Amino acid sequence: MIGTKAELSNHKQADKKAIKCVVWDLDNTLWDGVLLEDDCVFLRKQVVNIIEILDSRGILQSIASKNDYAITMAQLQHFGLHEYFLYPQINWNSKSSSIQEIVKLLNLGVDTFAFIDDQLFELEEVNFSLPEVLCINSIDLACLLDMPEMNPRFITDDSKLRRLMYISDLERNHSEKEFFGTQEEFLATLNMSFTISSAQEEDLQRAEELTVRTNQLNTTGYTYSYDELNHFRESNKHKLLIASLDDKYGSYGKIGLALVECGDFLWTLKLMLMSCRVMSRGVGTIMLNYIMTLAKNNNVRLRSEFVSNNRNRMMYISYKFAGFQETEKRGDLLILENELTRIQAFPEYVKVNIMD
Repeated sequence: MIGTKAELSNHKQADKKAIKCVVWDLDNTLWDGVLLEDDCVFLRKQVVNIIEILDSRGILQSIASKNDYAITMAQLQHFGLHEYFLYPQINWNSKSSSIQEIVKLLNLGVDTFAFIDDQLFELEEVNFSLPEVLCINSIDLACLLDMPEMNPRFITDDSKLRRLMYISDLERNHSEKEFFGTQEEFLATLNMSFTISSAQEEDLQRAEELTVRTNQLNTTGYTYSYDELNHFRESNKHKLLIASLDDKYGSYGKIGLALVECGDFLWTLKLMLMSCRVMSRGVGTIMLNYIMTLAKNNNVRLRSEFVSNNRNRMMYISYKFAGFQETEKRGDLLILENELTRIQAFPEYVKVNIMD
């Protein structure tokens, strides 16, 4: 059954308010004092605890500070905090431009960022230039951890390791810049292993997290709760598939999810999503091609639902390249169908494991 109006209402794309990255100012915010004016600055009360808890919740952190880079990084290393901050922007640019650079490097939606500063001018500058960013005055630090935006519903194994996964990405990206050869030749050096399996009960917290967090490589933007996903997992009329990716640098974690509604003669792909962290790894269509193969082997037609959210055009292009054609439009909902006459083979540079 194609999504009903009630289903679309229940699962329509909403503005995601969960914060994925907190960007810190430093002087009189992270620490008391102005570093370039005072040789001795002191971390503010509870700052270390806040940083560690945000990290354990899977919330990334960075820096936007008008300071001297070398002196500032030396001070952060002295405090033992430098490893917590990804792509720190320590320069004399505007805070909004520094945040924009972090947004680009992390490849996350700007509306999932929060910015902490003690200066009203800086907060207002960011609020004016980037109104989607949640701006927080440093005088409210004591309340930060209690904010709903800073409290994900579940803290999964992937959440706890998120920063380390991004650090591994830094190593991969450095290797890619140093590599001489084609993109496929570089990907072959990563020794990637892509695993597709039926979601188990222990996967459901991460599965719900993926539907909430993933906006760009997401075909519909539907969000499903733990209980809904468990229903699909147990249903003989649905397939709930989850994908993980590993390479020589480590694990990307669980990075893909698909929900297929299985009728006797027609299967409907209700949701397909991939983490944006694997966008450049050439693995985005593996799960789609696997589902197409399954449908063909079961002698059923395959349809897919698609709802544009102004960020997920890449998924629409992937569908079109895979041979899906539009057959119906119901408001924002597009119905696409694939004749299953041409299914791409899995890329040679990645090992694909199917766990039934």
